[in-house]
Amino acid sequence: MSHSPAEAALTAAPPKPDSKPARPEFSSGPCPKRPGWNAEAVVAKAYLGRSHRAAKPKAQIKEAIDRIAGILGVPEGYRVGIVPASDTGAFEMAMWSMLGARPVDMLVWESFGQGWATDATKQLKLDDVRVLTAGYGELPDLNDVRKDADVCFTWNGTTSGARVPNADWIAADREGLTFCDATSAVFAQDMDWSKLDVTTFSWQKAMGGEAAHGVLILSPRAVERLESYTPDRPLPKIFRLTKGGKLIDGVFTGATINTPSMLCVADCIDALDWMDGIGGLNATMARANANATALQDWMDATPWVENLVSAPEARSNTSVCLKIVDPAIGSLDEDAQRAFVKSMTKLLETEEAAYDIGGYRDAPPGLRIWCGSTVDTADIEALTAWLDWAFETAKADLGTA
Repeated sequence: MSHSPAEAALTAAPPKPDSKPARPEFSSGPCPKRPGWNAEAVVAKAYLGRSHRAAKPKAQIKEAIDRIAGILGVPEGYRVGIVPASDTGAFEMAMWSMLGARPVDMLVWESFGQGWATDATKQLKLDDVRVLTAGYGELPDLNDVRKDADVCFTWNGTTSGARVPNADWIAADREGLTFCDATSAVFAQDMDWSKLDVTTFSWQKAMGGEAAHGVLILSPRAVERLESYTPDRPLPKIFRLTKGGKLIDGVFTGATINTPSMLCVADCIDALDWMDGIGGLNATMARANANATALQDWMDATPWVENLVSAPEARSNTSVCLKIVDPAIGSLDEDAQRAFVKSMTKLLETEEAAYDIGGYRDAPPGLRIWCGSTVDTADIEALTAWLDWAFETAKADLGTA
């Protein structure tokens, strides 16, 4: 297709911005490392080539547990443990060990919640399960949760950018347990521990740590369930939290179920050192809020893009999801929209301006930008100009195709 000089001028790519983000990592998992992260410093902390059962390595694992609990403000009487297989392993362990004692409500508004619901209905095959669903960018009716039921939910929908605004919808005198996948919420959002019985996350999200290790936090009510209820199903070794009807205490004091990476443990300690150094939980939440605000301010002033979540109170401040609302792109079919987003992200990666910001594969076509505390607000601000550039460039290329 040929174009006149005037048409060519209209479809010409815009000039590139003058400056780039100092750190172009904006992935929603594994997430960016902390500012100033240094591999040599982590290695220097690590007990490499040592048994995790030896006194000093085991003490370092226990240090990670205690400091996570301290920074997050986990109440006395709650148990914190490090378990296999990241957040997924921690949440599956809890579901397989505890669900089935009473009715269950599964809340689904993004892909991970859908995965937990599938396991409850098709793998565990629980008798009384309700699945309360909402589309990407929305929340189900939280007030519809049954007081006598266990409830499983993601506090922050990593793949949809929608989070619960608070825990007010959870009854203080509930009869069931709450199972909260908090993997992209902890260290960035205010967790109401009085409403949480089983909480899981991984180091690879808001801590900027390494993957493969999960954290499991149990309230006294959750411990009581473990010690009073034996599910009628076999449990793999890595899911077993009790022995002889009693909680396996070692899981929560540094004696992990299987062998952890001591390099990853040292990296976790490094992240905790950084958090403590900047002021702890209040500082990490403030950094995430500043990042999300900078990105939202740009969206509010930019006609071609909007937050996938329309309700401000339900918008994530970590895994922020964007939808393209430009009419020319919106008129394309879904495959063409995904191809357009891919062209944008490829441009940004080629220019080393942003890595890994395509939306999740099951989410609507769009972008997803990690705004957690390990990201610097200056990098979010620098990124926005590059997003405009990538959009206009990809649209110009579309016009000349």
